[in-house]
Amino acid sequence: MARKVLTLAEVRDGSLRNVSFEAIAAAKTIAQGGEVVSVLVGESVQSYANELFFHGADRVVVVEHPNLKNYTSDGYSQALKAVIDAENPEGIVLGHTSLGKDLSPKLAVKLNSGLVSDVVSVEEAGGNLIFTRPIYSGKAFEKKIVTDGIIFVTVRPNNIQPLERDESRSGEVSNVSVDIKDLRTIVKEVVRKTAEGVDLSEAKVIVAGGRGVKSAEGFKPLQELAEVLGGAVGASRGACDAGYCDYSLQIGQTGKVVTPDLYIACGISGAIQHLAGMSNSKVIVAINKDPEANIFKVADYGIVGDLFEVVPLLTEEFKKLKVHS
Repeated sequence: MARKVLTLAEVRDGSLRNVSFEAIAAAKTIAQGGEVVSVLVGESVQSYANELFFHGADRVVVVEHPNLKNYTSDGYSQALKAVIDAENPEGIVLGHTSLGKDLSPKLAVKLNSGLVSDVVSVEEAGGNLIFTRPIYSGKAFEKKIVTDGIIFVTVRPNNIQPLERDESRSGEVSNVSVDIKDLRTIVKEVVRKTAEGVDLSEAKVIVAGGRGVKSAEGFKPLQELAEVLGGAVGASRGACDAGYCDYSLQIGQTGKVVTPDLYIACGISGAIQHLAGMSNSKVIVAINKDPEANIFKVADYGIVGDLFEVVPLLTEEFKKLKVHS
């Protein structure tokens, strides 16, 4: 059954977030040969349309307004609801990001729709679309099908492979005029506490530190390793509680949930709350002085040793590999 499916493209710090392309890939599966329409919302965002076409969008709808410069749930829900009303899609896909987690329930209520959140895979079987999502902090997975109404889902970053980029693709760009008004929230300024560089939730490589780093200074070797690998630095709640780093870096049940290709845990014991945020990483490397640390139970590779000796050695070896590659 061919469907029209809308996706929301997320723009952050002057570029499209990778989850925008993952949402298009998921939408292609849901559309079953139908049309995938990507929506750009913001102040001056039309220039990003071509990149969406290159990644598989068939058409792009742009909603621009000064009140959409910064994200607010009121503003974005007004913009997206107007597009949904005009397009009447059978499916909607958003990223399961801080924006998507805030916006999707609000939209679902407005549409009187169900919502399948935090989807990690979409597949077609027996005439049904099956959506897989983790439950119980990642200890189990459940499969859901939508039996009635709009298929509304959010997809977890780094789980659905984007389509291969094709610069020969193009399509129609249309503008929808929406009067964004009656905002209950006005964003005066955005102050970012996260480290510069790779976005933690979309990073392919994460080097994370726990209480074992001992101090804010102890994170420096981790930052050097992450820089060499083109990755991001994260932390356990213990490290954040101890004041070694900002809570914006926290990974775990009460922090960010990440699924990188490579997760290097340094001085992290492996409390169940932390494992909930990273146990679905594709490859996990644990570095800890305690051979009985719980983190080794989920690790693919374990190194028993002092992280302040091991991490610099890894950094030097990766530097050599990069030079010779």
